[in-house]
Amino acid sequence: MKPTDVPTRNFPTAREECRALQPHPDYDRPGSAYELAFKDESFLLREDMRAVRMQLELMKPEVVQNEQGVKSTIVIFGSARILPAEAAQALLTAAEEQGDEAGAAKARRQLAMSRYYEEARRFAQIATSACADRGLPVVIATGGGPGIMEAGNRGAYEVGGKSVGLNIVLPHEQYPNPYITPELCFRFHYFGLRKMHFLMRSIALVCFPGGFGTLDELFETLTLIQTGKSRRRPILLFGREFWTRLINIDLLVETGMISPGDEKLFHYVETAEEAWGLLEGQPELSNANPK
Repeated sequence: MKPTDVPTRNFPTAREECRALQPHPDYDRPGSAYELAFKDESFLLREDMRAVRMQLELMKPEVVQNEQGVKSTIVIFGSARILPAEAAQALLTAAEEQGDEAGAAKARRQLAMSRYYEEARRFAQIATSACADRGLPVVIATGGGPGIMEAGNRGAYEVGGKSVGLNIVLPHEQYPNPYITPELCFRFHYFGLRKMHFLMRSIALVCFPGGFGTLDELFETLTLIQTGKSRRRPILLFGREFWTRLINIDLLVETGMISPGDEKLFHYVETAEEAWGLLEGQPELSNANPK
């Protein structure tokens, strides 16, 4: 026997086994327990199998990202409701043409906030290009939805880079945006495991204005770093005016709710260039030879 004739496996794969299954009319019917356990959806969805489902939701993105060579990420948080400038302008034009003052006022606010979409898009372009030039396996990761998330994936896509999307199943379905690398587009049931994957590979977090979901992600990150449960990494908040109006950090320090120095766990930035300037000197981004 030639060395090349030696089989690579002694047993069939699970996929091969499923394809080769023969029908058993006496057993292959609703309610039967005869199905293979790992192929039995009704069994996997049982209440007492939750721990297994949670383990699978932890493992799948981990295994796939390893296969795709994703070593580190720069995570972009932000609202799903922030529109690109052209979409916001179109809403304003339509409202003004219809004489809809309330609609026009809302559209003007949306147009003002759209600058954050454009900054997120440009930041992702800058970071993706710079990491590629340095030969770094660092990619943009977002929540995979619209708004700021779309802007991050879009910026990476526009300069030919990969990006991760960690989508979540919601009562009102959130669809993944079209700019995510398909092989890196994941769907989660558990918010907790989704947030864990945001942090597992992140070397920096860039947070744009957002609502409850964005605040949840931001404060969980700050809490883990403050308590020493997670290593310290740069956290950038885009838009000082927005964040200082929303969160009174000085009050938290003055009343002893956080310790002096905790306010230094993050930095305010205004532009994509300023944000990248703060990040590019980090060891994970500077200790590499350019291509």
